[in-house]
Amino acid sequence: MNPVRHSKGKKMVKYKKKLAQHPHMSNGMKVLLCEDVKKLGWLGDVVEVSVGYARNYLLPQGLAKVATEANIRAIAEEKARRAEQRIQEGRRVEEAVKAVEGAEAVVAAKANEQGVLFGSVTARQIAANLREQGFEVADDVVQLSEHIKQVGTHTVMLKFVDDLTATINVVVVPEKENNLQIDGT
Repeated sequence: MNPVRHSKGKKMVKYKKKLAQHPHMSNGMKVLLCEDVKKLGWLGDVVEVSVGYARNYLLPQGLAKVATEANIRAIAEEKARRAEQRIQEGRRVEEAVKAVEGAEAVVAAKANEQGVLFGSVTARQIAANLREQGFEVADDVVQLSEHIKQVGTHTVMLKFVDDLTATINVVVVPEKENNLQIDGT
């Protein structure tokens, strides 16, 4: 008996031809962004994304629309306004970076006699200290390469956006305790 031969190769070719005939079934889909989407693009950009990403996330969330001429014209004014806002925000961040560059944050923490902290100094504590000094610093801007667990001076990087960074010094001092001894006499 002769074995049965399947024509899978021929069927796959037919299927791929059908996909090519239907643009909505292809690998990519062009969408117009209605909002700024991180790592994808800004409002008004026409980007190509996978069909599943567009259909299951971008379109239902209202983050994008199908890229048609009418949709592109309708969003052009909003795109220009947002571009101006991004420019102003960039200038504000640059000014904040210049102001905070080389600043010093002094943080008090409990430590033993050898200078080892009971715990560690967090990014939140450093950002709060800088805000008390009048700098515009969010908690997530402080980038600690390692936990600060020693008394002393440490160099810390602040990363505002991808290419704007500043370096500050964090001085960790032992917290003074009030040693009130009660005499039993």
